[in-house]
Amino acid sequence: MSDSDRSRCPKRVLRRDAQRNRDALIAVARTAFAQDGIDAPLESIAKRAGVAIGTLYRHFPTRLDVIEEIFAEKLAEWLAAAERGAAADDPWEGFAGYLEDMCALQAGDRGFNDLASMRLPSSPEVERLRLRIFELSRDILHRAQRAGAVRPDLTPEDLAFLIWSQARITQATREVAPRAWRRHLALLLDGFRAERAHPLPEPAMTPAQVGLAMAALGGSSSCPG
Repeated sequence: MSDSDRSRCPKRVLRRDAQRNRDALIAVARTAFAQDGIDAPLESIAKRAGVAIGTLYRHFPTRLDVIEEIFAEKLAEWLAAAERGAAADDPWEGFAGYLEDMCALQAGDRGFNDLASMRLPSSPEVERLRLRIFELSRDILHRAQRAGAVRPDLTPEDLAFLIWSQARITQATREVAPRAWRRHLALLLDGFRAERAHPLPEPAMTPAQVGLAMAALGGSSSCPG
């Protein structure tokens, strides 16, 4: 069967009890990943959903399958934020607004922090979305630089530092000062403005270096299992 023929085949309809189990697993996993990150124990997720671990694996053969199911909606929101930033009339507002939207997605979801900051195995569809988000992010930055609003030496790779720093800040402050990330972002945005620019002591990281750093962040993750 060709890929086109396979794509026209109707999806298998789950029995009512199987669908109920799947829905319960998704709901519990969404909460668990948001609270504990993508390494949240699958056994605990199954138990809280009221099913056996074997039932979880029948619906989601690997941890990565669970991650992709849970974060499809978040990736769509991230893409929508990038599209808004790229379409904004004012290049600075598009740039700043996009970063704020991205950080807001990070703020309430530790699992999304993991997804945004690590390089993990993923499906072609997830990679397609991530590539499109990166392309739009780069366009938003370059547009603001051409307008003279953002310092010319800022690179797309520099924005990885924003994602990584916000991930740790939101994790550390979510119980005591859940909006502290907004202050940190405002300080960074001031540093990104063209009129604030001073020579930087080190060159920007290369895309390859950022990729290696993201892989290192994800090195302890048990995603494939």
